[in-house]
Amino acid sequence: MTGSTVWAARTARADPDSPAGTVPALAARAALPLALLLWLLSLRGVDLGAMGDLGLIQVLPVLFWVAVALLTLGFALAVRDRRVGNGWLVGYLLGLIAVIHATPALLYPELRYAWAWKHLSVIDAMLRNGGSVPHAAALDIYNQWPGFFQLNALVLRATGLHSALGYAAWTPPVVNALVLAPLLLLYRSVSRDRRLVWGGAWIFYACSWVGQDYFSPQAFGFLLYVVVLATVFRQLSAVPRRGWAPSRLILVLVLQAAIVSSHQLTPLMLVTALAALSLPRANRRITVPPLLGALGLMLLWDLTVARPYISANLHSFGRALLTPDGNAVAGIAGLGAAAPGQVLVDWVDRGLSATVVLLALLCFVRRPWVRRTGIPLIALSPLPLLAANSYGGEMIFRVYLFALPGTAFLIGALVLQPGPRARLREAGAFLVALALLAGLFFGYYGKELMNHFTPAEVAASRYVTATAPPGSAVVALTGNVPGFYDHYDQHVLIQLSQEDTEVTSLLLRDPLAGLRLAVGGADRVEPGYLVLTRGQAAECYLTGVLPADTMNRLQTAVDRAPGFSVVYRNADAVVYRFVPVGAER
Repeated sequence: MTGSTVWAARTARADPDSPAGTVPALAARAALPLALLLWLLSLRGVDLGAMGDLGLIQVLPVLFWVAVALLTLGFALAVRDRRVGNGWLVGYLLGLIAVIHATPALLYPELRYAWAWKHLSVIDAMLRNGGSVPHAAALDIYNQWPGFFQLNALVLRATGLHSALGYAAWTPPVVNALVLAPLLLLYRSVSRDRRLVWGGAWIFYACSWVGQDYFSPQAFGFLLYVVVLATVFRQLSAVPRRGWAPSRLILVLVLQAAIVSSHQLTPLMLVTALAALSLPRANRRITVPPLLGALGLMLLWDLTVARPYISANLHSFGRALLTPDGNAVAGIAGLGAAAPGQVLVDWVDRGLSATVVLLALLCFVRRPWVRRTGIPLIALSPLPLLAANSYGGEMIFRVYLFALPGTAFLIGALVLQPGPRARLREAGAFLVALALLAGLFFGYYGKELMNHFTPAEVAASRYVTATAPPGSAVVALTGNVPGFYDHYDQHVLIQLSQEDTEVTSLLLRDPLAGLRLAVGGADRVEPGYLVLTRGQAAECYLTGVLPADTMNRLQTAVDRAPGFSVVYRNADAVVYRFVPVGAER
């Protein structure tokens, strides 16, 4: 028998069916509905306006945290007792997903996260233009990886919906719920032990703090990535091990084509995972066909549809390969300019990530049987990309996410093994689960002061979209504006925080002069619209992308300057119309 089979047999002997223990089983069944009820009750009357450095963490009531602890305790009781059926375990995991990912959707009156709004704008632009968006400027990359956007455009045309805004807010809980089935299939292909399969899935969700599950191509790509991995592992676990059935291999190729056409990074993650799984000779009959398929599709796409982007960035790709140390640490930004609470959040994020890695390594040392599975290979497979490119400073976070299906299983194998002192081990596993969840809430909720938007901010952005004529410049201090990219093919969009050093340095010394330099002075004759919102000020304060007082200084300067007029104002936003100095009025 394999190590995992022996483990499962020991677990069965440790938990025999008998009348004893009915109270824990009943408690496990009662804890789930009670925890969900407490969670929903805790969301009444949450004061979003009281959020500060720590985001949602500091405004959620004690009852919310009681619900989280009760949910974790109930799951711990359910997963160890075979009287509690798998349906209850599904309920617990879906409950955990709801508590983590549906809480913002229930609390916030508007869609969370500026990048989700950006993706809505891309879909709208593709619908208006019947496909690729002309004059897309810096957003032309979406024309070259349009799969996710075109799929949503197809859904909108088929359903008659005007916008994806109605369902985009629910993407995090839905995507995470959809990941559950392939994740369980992946784990069941490695072990039949109930505690390990379901406990590993719980640990996966308890450690997934990176926040790449919003309405985005990467969330779509990661979901398909897990599906492909689960399918490959299922083939590897078949006894006797046969090659691919044509229909199943075609399905895998279709999934890979969807990944390749939707996102730049996910195909590389998939190729490295399949290449790692191909290292053992015994796996190659199963892993080589999808590996060749993924490589072929990716190369075909990059040499045709995505060729403009690849050609334009080939030099930077080559330069990144020569600085692997810089790529690896690019996402670990300095904390000197961040708000005090964000310093704590960032250190908790780092601590959680380091704990996940260390526990996975400890499992590799202490549990020899896991070395005979493909799990360590998929946990390690994203690492080459960490050294190859910084991916705008986010590669370290993406590597963590794509390694998580493997590392979560390894942590489960470490902390959930039955044996002597079972009660003590179970208590330790429960405490580990709570500690991981605590770290997740810091990472996932810690930036909500800037990630959530008010109806007043959305109203200001919609005013600009409805008012600004084609060709006009729309200017913001940062991109943290809901709807900032609406009609991006018709406007000149300027984010002052992303301008070159000359502009940002001047902006800090003389905000008005920096603004005028960014807009272009007399070279432009169209009107400009300066949008200043609560969310931009929050981003400057939390992240230090610009000094926290920059927006106040800029607003004071334009209030006094000739040529700037307030055309819209509410509690959380102000819009100025201006004509560049020297331009015709």
